[in-house]
Amino acid sequence: MTMTETTPLTDPVDRPLKPALLRGWRRRCPSCGAGPLLRGYLKVRDACPVCGEELHHHRADDGPAYLTILIVGHLLAPLLLFTFIKWRPEPLVMAVGFTIATVALSLYLLPRLKGALVALQWAHRMHGFGIRPND
Repeated sequence: MTMTETTPLTDPVDRPLKPALLRGWRRRCPSCGAGPLLRGYLKVRDACPVCGEELHHHRADDGPAYLTILIVGHLLAPLLLFTFIKWRPEPLVMAVGFTIATVALSLYLLPRLKGALVALQWAHRMHGFGIRPND
């Protein structure tokens, strides 16, 4: 018998995607939803302090930063154009306003998107979140 014949490839416990993503967005453990996912601003805990789910397997890397840039750019670029055409503010006022909005929105989204990306990996059993250590 091979390893795949003796060890099931799927866990009998289902991992629904939507609740996991919502828990990750709230920066909570994707498994139980009670424990904090992050230690500090962006550092993912090695394990959930409530349920013990190992979280060190994640490979979020630059994904949350790319998603943050994508979302902030797509939200603020049209708003920038609209503001310029509608009210024609002074360039310095507009630059300061949109710089503050860009930084604030980026700081808000970055940890939430990281939590959602870790939860996505957990729900799909990616990068070691599966049953076997090499899944």
